[in-house]
Amino acid sequence: MFRTAILALVTSLPGALGAHPHIFVDATVKVELGDAGMITGVEVTWVYDDFFTLLILEDMGLDPEADGVLTEAELAELRGFDLVEWPDWFEGDLYLVNGDKTAEIGLPTATGIAVEEGRIVASHRRDVTPFPAEGTVIEAYDPTFYVAYELVGVRLPERCAAPITEADPEEADARVAEIVGEVDELTFETLEIGHLYADKARITCASSS
Repeated sequence: MFRTAILALVTSLPGALGAHPHIFVDATVKVELGDAGMITGVEVTWVYDDFFTLLILEDMGLDPEADGVLTEAELAELRGFDLVEWPDWFEGDLYLVNGDKTAEIGLPTATGIAVEEGRIVASHRRDVTPFPAEGTVIEAYDPTFYVAYELVGVRLPERCAAPITEADPEEADARVAEIVGEVDELTFETLEIGHLYADKARITCASSS
């Protein structure tokens, strides 16, 4: 996620390359449905861990009082901070998969920003090329596992649901060990095994008739 802008900040810290992951994010996905049960858009909310929040605020020169309360002007400056670097190949750490097909999701537009209990809460919306909702699996993960996402909520119209199945970190660690043996930083950078640590939510919808 927005790696070229903020990884330099994090990796410049003493001991920053000790182990993966480095940033922790609670993710909520609101799914928009159009006609015929097709996904047409998503709104994603990322709640960043308190340490990363502190780094960002300090780096941007915000909240000089260090009280966790930002002015409207400071919030306006912070809004969209995590959307600045978004190359064409970047998937946004969000995947909608149905069978052997993966949804095409457009570029983000910032929709909200706040700092709550010492954590940045940032939201953005993305268009989705119409994609069937029924049976689609939602995953939020960084392929390199630099960022650890916890999928904490999926919001859908009332006739649909998407219960979350949490990843098993111990099982994921075992699978990584089977693949590469001893794990180091290059393991994550070269093999992109973040999906093994991803929570999953599968959409099911009742008939609209």
